[in-house]
Amino acid sequence: MLLNKNKRVGKVNRSFKIKRFTQLQKIFFISILLFSLQFESVLVKAKEQDDFQTIYHIYSNDEYIGLLSDKNKLEQLKENIIEERNLQFEDFTLMIGNNLSIIPERVFSANINDESILETLENTLTVETEAVGIQVDDQVAFYVKDEASYESVIRKLKLQTVNEQELDEYETSNESNSSLPPLKENETRIVDIILSSELQPVSETVAPDEVLTVKEALKLLNKGTLEEKKYTVQSGDVLGKIASKHDMSVQKLLEINEDLREDSVIRVGDELNVTYTEPYVEVEVHYEAKNKLKIPYDKVTKKDDSLYKGDNKVTQQGKDGEKVVTELIRKKNGQVIGKSVTEEEIISEPVEEVIVRGTKVIPSRGTGTFKWPAVGGYVSSKMGMRWGRMHNGIDIARPSNRSILAADNGVVVSTGFDGSYGNKVVIDHKNGYRTLYAHLASIDVKPGQTVTAGSKIGVMGTTGRSTGIHLHFEVTKNGTRIDPLTVLR
Repeated sequence: MLLNKNKRVGKVNRSFKIKRFTQLQKIFFISILLFSLQFESVLVKAKEQDDFQTIYHIYSNDEYIGLLSDKNKLEQLKENIIEERNLQFEDFTLMIGNNLSIIPERVFSANINDESILETLENTLTVETEAVGIQVDDQVAFYVKDEASYESVIRKLKLQTVNEQELDEYETSNESNSSLPPLKENETRIVDIILSSELQPVSETVAPDEVLTVKEALKLLNKGTLEEKKYTVQSGDVLGKIASKHDMSVQKLLEINEDLREDSVIRVGDELNVTYTEPYVEVEVHYEAKNKLKIPYDKVTKKDDSLYKGDNKVTQQGKDGEKVVTELIRKKNGQVIGKSVTEEEIISEPVEEVIVRGTKVIPSRGTGTFKWPAVGGYVSSKMGMRWGRMHNGIDIARPSNRSILAADNGVVVSTGFDGSYGNKVVIDHKNGYRTLYAHLASIDVKPGQTVTAGSKIGVMGTTGRSTGIHLHFEVTKNGTRIDPLTVLR
């Protein structure tokens, strides 16, 4: 019974093994079939891939340029353009300025002319470089190479109004943020440098030919822009005067006023165009200066009726005072535009000068009494016959000084050279008397001048017909010569 049972179990096991083997065969054959189908599909796709081509759509700044078969050709063109422009702008790092877009596409076939597209691109592509724009207030005026060039422009702009040492000291002081020491006497220093417009560096990419040198940028900053201005003609104006007033030539004035000619008549109230250039920026420098200055003395005039009119006498000499002044001085473009005193210390007060002026009227009529017409001396020759001819007066020689004095009050009627008399003066004493003074070295009076007795009229000399330094003195009464010794006292 047990044996029969074992036989049945063996039968079942063989049946199960056969069935399992059959299932594995099915799976294997199905796998082979699927793999074959998949491999065939890959082969088909690979064949299809061989029939496709990649092309490239080229856009420049969002503008469609055309098709290229090889994007590397575009890269080579860019390199060639940059290399060529580097010969002209060797100091710059150049890049292609256009915003290029490359969009690939897979197609079965395409008719592409690379040479034509590359030629178009060569004419379209531009180069740019990184630069620093000089922004004046809110607008970029022009460009320089880099930040160092910008700083150089600003420094040179300031150096147009201050020297290197002043600028270095000012910048060092600013960087230290320490308070300035007290000024010494006769010392000047910069306390502020102000630019009339706000300047800022702005980094941008621009065409290399837009980039200026430091010298060019400085020149443009100074030149500035045109500003329109009208001028109303005033009384006394002429074209030359108006042109000069606005720092231009007459020709330039005529050019900007087309209806004017050089011979045009301008009238008061007419309006003329005087358009001028306004610098982009002006430099204002504030200086602090401490100096010892003079305080000028005043002159005080007092009247004195004991002195003749025209006679002046200084009774007190004037003397300047001294003060130490600290000033704030403002200069724009090198010209002083303002000063203000911040501190002042008086060292010494000035002493006024007192001048006494005579008010006494000078009498033009003589007294009839004649004073000695020299300062000392003696009569070296009297009136009378001498050397066979008449000597019409007296000679006075060897005075203590050579001043010649009026013998009496009177009016000078003539002065100048007169033959043998040499330099002579004639005074009319308005009482019938006249006196004559000859051989003078110099004359101190002029015709019409009123003189007083004893006032200086000249200097003794030896002009004319003379044998030595002396005064020849004559007196006439009612037109007749008389001996001077009869009236001299």
